[in-house]
Amino acid sequence: MSKEIVLDDYAFLVSETDEKGIIIFANDDFCKIAGYGIDELIGKPHNTVRHPDMPKSAFKSLWETVKSGNIWTGYVKNATKDGNYYWVYATVYPTITSEGTKGYLSCRRKASAEEIASHEILYAELKKSEKVA
Repeated sequence: MSKEIVLDDYAFLVSETDEKGIIIFANDDFCKIAGYGIDELIGKPHNTVRHPDMPKSAFKSLWETVKSGNIWTGYVKNATKDGNYYWVYATVYPTITSEGTKGYLSCRRKASAEEIASHEILYAELKKSEKVA
């Protein structure tokens, strides 16, 4: 049985990906919470930390938004390396990477218990509707 890892109030998780969602940077808070070493994340797809409870439609919305040059915000349940999970409120920015190419910067903070509870219900409903479609 997996358990929730609760971020502390001051945790600020940051990662940067290239245009295809491959991780090119992750800060210490991100590595610590996700349970990966930096060398395990660099070069891997960001969906390495995607939790199976997350509906596909949430990420479809994210990618459509940022690829059109806009900023996306939302609640995300991510998986840790050891099979646990954590919730974040994420803001994803289209950006120019440190290599000078198009990419994305994601900044995340702790989500409140109320925000998590409402999104658990919403995401469960979305997952059900995706199975029916």
